[in-house]
Amino acid sequence: MAAKVPPGAPLAQVEASYGRPNFTCTPPQGGQRVIWTQQPLGQYAWGANVGPDGRIDRVERLLTDAHFKVLDDGDWPAERVRCEFGPPAIIDEVGLPSVRQVVWSYRYRESDAWNSLMYVYMGRAGDRVTRHHPGPDPMYEEDRFGWP
Repeated sequence: MAAKVPPGAPLAQVEASYGRPNFTCTPPQGGQRVIWTQQPLGQYAWGANVGPDGRIDRVERLLTDAHFKVLDDGDWPAERVRCEFGPPAIIDEVGLPSVRQVVWSYRYRESDAWNSLMYVYMGRAGDRVTRHHPGPDPMYEEDRFGWP
């Protein structure tokens, strides 16, 4: 999708070709962000920022190793993550009761090769990123023991 949409294209033109985005939000810098996501079961999402003139800046693939690196820089409240990547595939809690954390998981193709989840830890309150890392997506693991 991203390679087929020129920067500055009207959002209406992009929607005519690819359908309406299934997620929209207002990023911290203002304006509108639109996301076409395949979550919770798909591994791809594309996003663009829409200017006041109704034109997009560019369409970019969001669920990539390179794009997840933006989480390394600065403070990432939960709503900023949702606005950057779209809704996660899974929201869960992990850890013992005394150290429980909320984790958002995004399905994606790690290194464009492996069926993976990017685990984004949101701390005990579930309100801001504390760390993130990829791991295998159990949805794609086969049962090696033949158990049902």
